[in-house]
This record gives sequence, C-alpha cells and structure tokens, in this order.
Amino acid sequence: MKKLLLFFAICFSYTHSAHAQQPFDKKLVLKQMMLANDYFMQKWPETGKTIITNKERPSNIWTRGVYYEGLMALHEIYPKEAYYDYAYAWSEFHKWGFNGGNTTRNADNYCAAQTYIDLYNLEPDPKKLKNTKANINMLLNTPQLDDWSWIDAIQMGMPVFAKLGVLEKDNRYFEKMYQMYMYSRDKHGDHGLYNPKDGLWWRDADFDPPYKEPNGEDCYWSRGNGWVIGALAKVLTIIPENAPHRAQYVKDLKAMAAALVPIQRADGFWNVSLHDPTNFGEKETSGTALFVYGMAYGINSGILKKEIYLPVIQKAWNAMTTESLHTNGFLGYLQSTGKEPKDGQPLSYDKIPDFEDYGLGCFLLAGSEIYKMK
Repeated sequence: MKKLLLFFAICFSYTHSAHAQQPFDKKLVLKQMMLANDYFMQKWPETGKTIITNKERPSNIWTRGVYYEGLMALHEIYPKEAYYDYAYAWSEFHKWGFNGGNTTRNADNYCAAQTYIDLYNLEPDPKKLKNTKANINMLLNTPQLDDWSWIDAIQMGMPVFAKLGVLEKDNRYFEKMYQMYMYSRDKHGDHGLYNPKDGLWWRDADFDPPYKEPNGEDCYWSRGNGWVIGALAKVLTIIPENAPHRAQYVKDLKAMAAALVPIQRADGFWNVSLHDPTNFGEKETSGTALFVYGMAYGINSGILKKEIYLPVIQKAWNAMTTESLHTNGFLGYLQSTGKEPKDGQPLSYDKIPDFEDYGLGCFLLAGSEIYKMK
C-alpha cells in the first residue's frame, strides 16, 4: 500500500511539474490565432480587392504585407492549405510585384517580398522571385545606405535581405542589411534614431531631441519600437548562427526588451506613448503584439531569461486575448496607421482602425512564437 501511494505521489508530482512548465495552452493559442485570422479571411475573400480608406490603394501595400507575414507564421505552425492558397492568390494577383512598380527604394513597397520568398521556399518557381531579386539587387548594388529613414522600414526591409542572403548563400545581402540598419541606428537625424541610454528608438528625425512629449520625456512610439524589435527577432530566426553582425542584433534586442519590462502597463498592454502615459495613454494592441513577438523569440532562442520575460509575455498575451480579441475574431484597441501617439485616437474595444490587416499580422507573429515555446 505504501509503495502504491508513493507511486501515485510521484506521478502526481511529475504531472504537476510538467503542467507548471507549460506556460500557455497551445491549443487555445492556436484557436485564438485562427479565430482572428478567419475573421479577416471571411471579410476579405478577394485577395486582390483594393483597400479604400481616405483613398483607394492596391492590396499589396505594407499593411497587407505585414498581415501576410503573420499568415505565413500561422501556416508554419499549422500548415492549412487554405492559408497557403490565400497567400498564393494574393501574390499571383499582384504578379509577385510591388506597389508603385518593381524598382523601389521604399521598404514599405517591397515588404511583400517577405511572403513571396516564403512561398518560393515552400514551392520553388523562378517567377515568384523575379521582381524581388531585381529590386533587392538594385539596392545591393547602389551605394545608398539611408533608405530606412523611419524605423517602420527596418521591419519592412531587413527580413527581405536576410531571406535572400540565406537563399542565395551570399553574405553581401547580410552586409548591406547591416549597413542600412546601422545607418538608421546611428546616423539618421542628429545622432541616429536609437537612444542607447533608454534602449528605445525615435520614430524618425522629426522626433529626436529637442522634440519632447507633453511630460518632458522623449517620444518613443509603441508600434514604431515594435517594428524594430520585431525585425530583430525575425532576422535572427532567418540568418545562420555564424552570420556576420548577429551579435549586434542580439545586443539590441536584449537592450530593447530590458527597456520595455518596467514600462509595461498594469493590465499587460503598453501605452501608445511609451514614456508619457498622459499623452493618449491608452492600451494598444499592435505595439504590444510586436513586443510579445520579440520577447517570445528571445526566450525561445535562449537570448532572454525565461524567469524575467515569461511573466511579461503571459500578462500581455492574456491582455490581448481577453481585452482586445472579440468573440468573432475582431481585434480592438488597435491604433490606425500613423507615426506618433496622437494618430488614430481615441482607441477603444469596438473602434475599427483604418486598416485591420497589419495589427492582425502582428498578433499572428506573437502567437506563433508563443506556440513554439517549450
């Protein structure tokens, strides 16, 4: 009898320990991602349909490009054929090309290439990368380094170079990516867009000092900083362990993550203005999702300490899925397009942003990394 009781005690202890080490219910996380994604796919059954807000835009602009990044991340963990078909139909409609033509220096325009390369890797076909290679090779072979003059562009552009560098086994893509990144980091504006003192980024040269928020603090826009930590995480997932300059990206991701922990809101979100809660100090989903994505990758890769960052991520994911995610899959508290805290305000649970796609992309990226947690 004693042996039997001991056996059950050991089994219970093991089961409890194993359960304690599972910080997320993976089935639930996947269900939440699919709910949000299904809402969007049902609302936009035609992948080539133009997007009409204050004006009409094609559906391969950056907002939709970011959504498809998220969709491909969902497809990676749950390879449902409908997801592949949806991304493929979008790419085919746009002839695997870019908004505004296929020779562009604007990273917003060639953001779509991230999905084109993902689709190529799943099923190689030269037509998928004809425009991407031509455009990125133009950037590779011209001397300019200052294209990414706003920090959003780091996320739109960096992963394209990283993916091509791996695909072509050519370090020139990694070198150009690094040079362009470091120009944004250290040279745009007066002394670069990154402030190492605070571990955060100004959105562009219009917001570096002497620009101040109403409370006298520097202006660090939530989603802008989300784009950077998201780009660093994504690039680190793509490039090899021995890729040049990897240590720089690791260092910057760690510094950003450390800067974000103490300014997380009590409810789990981050404010639109990271250092001034009085300036449109409302919960916001897109920046929060990107921070979760970056930190979750950091834990999964061993870059960030799980004991420090896991509670932060749990709190943020819980906030998004209980306070932002509707029962029909719509995401609330999502700031519209813009570049600073005041844009698209006020936010609310029910308010529909001008574009619903990029916020969903950020949410899917976050969920995909959470799903991968051991």
